[in-house]
This record gives sequence, structure tokens and C-alpha cells, in this order.
Amino acid sequence: MKLERTLWHPVALAHAVGASPAAATLLGEDLVLWRDAAGRAHAWMDQCPHRGARLSLGRVARGELECPYHGWRFEAGGQCTHIPAVPDFKPGPRHCARAYDAREAYGMVWVRLATPENEARPIHDLPAFAAEAEPRLRKTTSGPYVVNASAPRIIENFLDMAHFGFVHEGWLGSREHTAIAPYEVRPTPHGVLATGCLAWQPRSSIHAESGAQVEYTYEVTAPYMAVLTKVPEAGSTAIDGMNEAIAMFVCPVTEETSVAWTRMAMNDFDSPDARLIDFQDTIFGQDRPVLESQRPKRLPLAPDAEVHSAADRISSAYRRYLRDSGITFGVIP
Repeated sequence: MKLERTLWHPVALAHAVGASPAAATLLGEDLVLWRDAAGRAHAWMDQCPHRGARLSLGRVARGELECPYHGWRFEAGGQCTHIPAVPDFKPGPRHCARAYDAREAYGMVWVRLATPENEARPIHDLPAFAAEAEPRLRKTTSGPYVVNASAPRIIENFLDMAHFGFVHEGWLGSREHTAIAPYEVRPTPHGVLATGCLAWQPRSSIHAESGAQVEYTYEVTAPYMAVLTKVPEAGSTAIDGMNEAIAMFVCPVTEETSVAWTRMAMNDFDSPDARLIDFQDTIFGQDRPVLESQRPKRLPLAPDAEVHSAADRISSAYRRYLRDSGITFGVIP
């Protein structure tokens, strides 16, 4: 069993899964997302077991998912409960849709395609980004960003500071301040951690009032997920003691296409959501054409596949982590 099938992946914003079925794709498999009468989110293979029609074209009726082709209805566990053409027939175990594990966290619906043998670890331990936790931080999500790039390429770009002065000139970086000072990188039980990452930024956030040296901490918490926290110099932002963290959640749609979201947690309770999201849209919009231009689209993991510099410590560590973890989707071993 491939490791990536046992991992939890984000597939949709929770509020986007409502009264009607919605289609999504994960690891090359088509899914239908829907909610039952109790409001629980479900993720199934988007294929009716009867004649293969897309269930996402159907509807939710009486808390059950109804196929658009012949009206077969399926309860939350996937079992067919009613076949209109033979209403007196009691469907058996084979009359069942294929259901996957689904749950909600961090404002999103998460799905895994296979259950791992070891259930010791929860979905993800990111308390700062949970809506019900850390009340001192306000949470906002931007996206979805549909990208013609592999999920590992997107995460590696998120970890990269050396592109700030070129791709995000005037925003996160400047061509006059491109040097990357040495920083520390170490493996963790679930990924990679980089500390002491420094970057001079003209506008590190929507609250920046002047250029400032910003200290970053990066953590890869799963193969297709990473979190950064940043602390700007005192007095350089409109909010005293600015506290900001951003998580990059990436859904690996196919080997070379992805959907990404950024989840923000910050001590700004005054700015409207639209302003916060607009800033993230601008930054990701600058990244997208570069990401889509990279060749090969899948991230090469062989040490000699692409050349590196000392500024790429975390990128190199991320590639080692993927290789050592046995990840195969979106990469070139």
C-alpha cells in the first residue's frame, strides 16, 4: 500500500460542501463529497456501483445520496437502501458505494483513501489553525488555487526564501537584499523544521508600515503540508507584537496538478477577510506562473537531479524526507 493513500489530504473548504453533492479529485481518484441529514461530511468514489454514473451529478434526498441515472439511494455508510425500478427488492452487500474516511479540521474536509495499520497519530496537530482552539488568533483561509504543478513542487516553493527578491519583489523581498543567512534545519518525527531563517522584506504583511527584517520558522508537518510563522522587527507593523502563522495545505489531484489553500492564524481581529485574502491571492498569483513553468513538473528526489546552493538547506531536507518516507506521488525517485 502506498503511503500517500493512508495520509489525510485536504479536498475542499468545509463550507463549500453543502446541500448538493460536490466533485473532487485526490491522488488521481474522482470523489463525491456530500453531507447527510446530520450534517456529517462524506467522501465516496464518484461512481455508482450499478452502471458507473457520477454520483456527484445526483442529489441528496432524505439524508441519502441519490444516483442521477436510475435514482438508486445510498445511506451514509454507502449501502444502497432503495432501487426505484424494483421498489420491493432489498439491496444486498454488493449494492454498495465505495466510501472513504472523511473528517473536518482547520476549516476543511480531509480524506484518506486507505486506513493505515498504525492509528496512533491524529489527523494533524496544528492547534493554532483550529477554529475552536487558540482564541487569541483569528483564522482565515484563502484559495482554492488550482495549479498545474505537483504538490511537492508547491510545498518546496513555500519553503524557499531565496525567490522572495525576484518573484515577490516589492512585497516579500527586494533585489537589493537577496542574501540568505545560514539557518538551522533538523528532522522531526513527522517532517522537517527550519529555524532562524531571516529575510528582509519591504512588505511582510498587510500591516507592514516599513521594510523590516523578518524571522521565519518553517515546519513540514506532512508530505504535502507545511507551516510558517514569522516575527517582524518591533515597530515595523501597525499591530504591536504581530503574531502570524500560515499553513500551506495542498491536495495532490494528479501527479502534476494540485489544489492549494493557505490557512492563516494571526492576532488581527480588525481587518476584513477580503483584505487578508487579497494579500494571499496576490502572493500566490506571483508564484503560480513560476510553479507552472518548472520542469520536470514532478519533484526529482535524486541528490544529483538538480543543483543546489547553501540557501537550499530546507529544500534538500524536504526532498530527503520525501525519499526516506517512501512518497511516490508527485515525485521522481
